[in-house]
Amino acid sequence: MATLDTKFKLNTGAEIPAVGFGTWQDKDAQEGAVAEALKAGYTHIDTARIYGTEPAVGAAIRKSGIPRSKIFITTKLWNNSHHPDDVEPALDASLADLGTDYQRQDYQWRQDFVDTWKAMEKTFKKGKAKAIGISNFSRKETERLLNETEIVPAAHQIEIHPYLQQNEACEWYKSKGIHVQQYSPFGNQNEIYSKGQNMGKLIDDPTLVEIGKKYNKNGAQVALAWGIAQGHSVLPKSKTPSRIKDNLEGDFRLEKEDLEKLKSVDKGMRFNNPSANFGWNFYIGEDGKVE
Repeated sequence: MATLDTKFKLNTGAEIPAVGFGTWQDKDAQEGAVAEALKAGYTHIDTARIYGTEPAVGAAIRKSGIPRSKIFITTKLWNNSHHPDDVEPALDASLADLGTDYQRQDYQWRQDFVDTWKAMEKTFKKGKAKAIGISNFSRKETERLLNETEIVPAAHQIEIHPYLQQNEACEWYKSKGIHVQQYSPFGNQNEIYSKGQNMGKLIDDPTLVEIGKKYNKNGAQVALAWGIAQGHSVLPKSKTPSRIKDNLEGDFRLEKEDLEKLKSVDKGMRFNNPSANFGWNFYIGEDGKVE
């Protein structure tokens, strides 16, 4: 089964590779992991200020010799920089650590977010951010953003995987011209999610494993291919060279009958809900939200 090189077009006109490389956690291992990812053929790297991995990402890219123009980089604005006056300095700090003069900027978490977004719009107009997006917003929050600001988010990064498919929400974002990105595309594979520890791993789900045999793929690769088939970009992460390569090979085409089978595994099960930690009620009205 041939590995594809799927790309999606953002509302800015830019193309985003379907498989990105996530750099959340394992801060000290990320320069080596990103170097392995670039060597394997990834051209889409996802980081965030709060991850502490921007310097490692920048170092790996510089050492790779790959031109900056060939790599799509996303970082995210953190909670301590939500005041409009802090947005551009925060972006400048990220650009310095990444060693680049432009990137995509996402707004992660939020308090009152409209003025923050307007400040992000200014960085986009200056060319420092080639696209701006959001992360972990509800549709209600996104609707407010669309009604009160000028620029439609280019992308929205949220938890989606075969156990939390969020079909209605994804169709809504698509209708607004907002590209969906899947973080935690393997669901409860990450041990930080306590909710998913007393059940089988998504990537070992019998339906995914059985479908994988048809294509000589594993359950994790099927999960990624499912997301790409929905028109989403996916953000797996690993520091193991073999798994880094395997994840990139999750870009393959599932047949319609297999996509139909995968509809049956949707449990509406959300593993990430930081509402209690951040003092903000996330995901109101969305699938998998436990009130």
